[in-house]
Amino acid sequence: MNSTPLYCEKIFPIFPWDNIDTVLLDMDGTLLDKHFDDYFWEQYLPEHYSLLHDISVDEARGQLLARYHKVKDTLDWADLNFWSRELGMDLQELKLRINHLIGVHPYVVEFLEYCLKNRKKLYLITNAHSSTLSIKLEKTALGPWFDRIVCAEEVGLAKEDPLFWDRLEQLLAFDRTRTLLVDDTEKVLFAAQTHGLAYLLYVARPSSRQRVQYSCNFPSIEYFKELLPR
Repeated sequence: MNSTPLYCEKIFPIFPWDNIDTVLLDMDGTLLDKHFDDYFWEQYLPEHYSLLHDISVDEARGQLLARYHKVKDTLDWADLNFWSRELGMDLQELKLRINHLIGVHPYVVEFLEYCLKNRKKLYLITNAHSSTLSIKLEKTALGPWFDRIVCAEEVGLAKEDPLFWDRLEQLLAFDRTRTLLVDDTEKVLFAAQTHGLAYLLYVARPSSRQRVQYSCNFPSIEYFKELLPR
């Protein structure tokens, strides 16, 4: 699931906060440590799949990665019901078994406080399936910070599709020229850029267990403290 990108120099974020009314925040990798998801899909699930089919963990991982790739950037990729049917396993139950690994990135709460103090509209915009979302919100208690939470399944498209952002703007009625999107996936940021979102920010440290990788195309941060006043 992880590829090795090119090395890029950091583009520092300089945003005119007075010109931003709305902040759209991704969840996995942006607000939450992506280690949970990486471990689940790349290690924990292959281990259980290998036991079910009496194959090695490496073989199970290879088979699963190939299946993941076929539905990448679609709603099926994040749909636990889809994968439970496809694999004959209860993925929601498996996720609950390791929910102690779900963690909020440093300085996230401080950033949310800063946005609310400055009267920004806050929306959580995620590709995560609603069942996964409920597990993570129960564990992190981040839900009350947001004016609204939108799963891609509600929109009908994954965030990587430029049409997603057309539909989201109709749903939330934000002004694209006064909106900031923060995400850890460049393809999502490019889709939002195509739609015309004015302010785009890349999270260069989505997982606490992976090295920092700056975007070649968008301003990057490692932690949200970089956006807070000093």
